[in-house]
Amino acid sequence: MTAATINPREAAHFGALAADWWNPKGSSAMLHRLNPVRLAYIRDQIDAHWHVDARERHPLQGRRALDVGCGAGLLAEPLARLGAAVTGVDAAPENIAAAREHAAGQGLAITYFAGELTSLPPQTFDLVTAMEVIEHVADPAAFVAGLAARLAGDGLMILSTPNRTAASKLLLVEAAERIGAVPRGTHDWDAFLKPEELTALLEGAGLKVVDRTGLSPSPARGFKLGGSEALNYLIAARHA
Repeated sequence: MTAATINPREAAHFGALAADWWNPKGSSAMLHRLNPVRLAYIRDQIDAHWHVDARERHPLQGRRALDVGCGAGLLAEPLARLGAAVTGVDAAPENIAAAREHAAGQGLAITYFAGELTSLPPQTFDLVTAMEVIEHVADPAAFVAGLAARLAGDGLMILSTPNRTAASKLLLVEAAERIGAVPRGTHDWDAFLKPEELTALLEGAGLKVVDRTGLSPSPARGFKLGGSEALNYLIAARHA
């Protein structure tokens, strides 16, 4: 995240949750339930983009991955296990400290940075991800431009974010925070982006959307891919 996109209030909010990030029943429980579904989508897009056999255990072997807004490493660690050389960056130093400690305990070599995306060494990445991040930045257009600048020529970018609909306002903001499914103050509904708005930002940064799918609740599995985009969606892009 560049100096123009970090929102200090948002960074402080998530930094305060750092110690509880890896507790599947704690304040980040929703992310733990989301993560397997997001990973399934990422894996499908990796296989399609680089023509990888779905049975390959390390489809990112020899590739570099960047997870922006990585929190305490909930996505960065699985990407490392898929074979990638992973870099994670987050606005909250507390999250990065928790991420480093957890990765060390798992024997994973992940490079973590706290602060702005521009604080990273000048390099590009084959895979760039930003899960549930863009709705928390101060300048979404500048944020997307920063992500695009880090994407290698043949790279793949994957984002996920809530949709700005009446359903998301009722369920993701009002109901979820009221019952404690997510910490109070996590979401600002006005900052949510509709799919066509995010698509326009990606295209403005020289990218082309190659796939989009809904992410919705499932009574059996917690969350599922496909179907309605009314609450949340994932989007994959590459250089145009």
